[in-house]
Amino acid sequence: MTKNLISIQDFSKEEILHVLDVAKEFEKDREQNFLAGKVVACLFFEPSTRTRLSFEAAVNRLGARVIGFPDNKNTSQSKGETLEDTIRIVSGYADMIVMRHPVEGAAAIAASVAGIPVVNAGDGANQHPTQTLLDMFAIRETQGRLDGLTINMVGDLKYGRTVHSLSEAMSDFDPHFIFTAPEELRMPKKYLDFLAAKGIPYEETESLEAHLDDCDILYMTRVQQERFPLKEDYERVKDVYELNASMLGGVRENMKILHPLPRVGEIHTDVDTTPYAYYFQQARGGMYVRMAVISYLLGYR
Repeated sequence: MTKNLISIQDFSKEEILHVLDVAKEFEKDREQNFLAGKVVACLFFEPSTRTRLSFEAAVNRLGARVIGFPDNKNTSQSKGETLEDTIRIVSGYADMIVMRHPVEGAAAIAASVAGIPVVNAGDGANQHPTQTLLDMFAIRETQGRLDGLTINMVGDLKYGRTVHSLSEAMSDFDPHFIFTAPEELRMPKKYLDFLAAKGIPYEETESLEAHLDDCDILYMTRVQQERFPLKEDYERVKDVYELNASMLGGVRENMKILHPLPRVGEIHTDVDTTPYAYYFQQARGGMYVRMAVISYLLGYR
């Protein structure tokens, strides 16, 4: 049976830890060639920098080849071809599909017709499981563990697919969550219900300053203009939070700031030179994690 990664819940706790361990091995030796002869199709129907390039770099580091497109403007989708038909055709050319799409649920549709492994590289405001794995890689690197951490997620928790996936994945590691967002951007109820059902403690606040000093991970997110149905709704909340270096005087020594990037105005550049900033290192780890995911789904590691 074909193994896909559509939601982070497609991987068990043991599979997550295995992928993180393999990613660590690849970090030590990234020049691999055991996927020579394989072809991976990277289909990005939505703009991307880090995710697309890190996937393509991962494929190349593993010795495989990349086909695909960085947007859908020059594809048959613009002629009216259905997503299902596009995926059926591409499946005949490749051994794996990596897909980003603006519509929630698109990755699951692709997996239902592909017949080869499909990796969700982000579907609308829903899930982004490989981002979650690289986030967890960064958390374990900086904290030395995944268990028993306090994680403060800040910003666009309504449309932020990275926080949705991360909250689900970390629920197996006894976390305490703080959700910092204005009323309009609160974490969706289905994720709060998921945590409540597992007995995971969480609290909600609108104040960024309220919990800066009592978290291990500060996970900042941008307010995503492209997800808002009305421009005026975005304008009202776009500058709701801005973290700057002067606010970090009382934080825990081990605290690290993560961000899925790109940032807009939510982290001032003066934070970059503090010992707490880890978002650029976090992004670099994405290639090793995606090497591990590709290898695992193709049955090699």
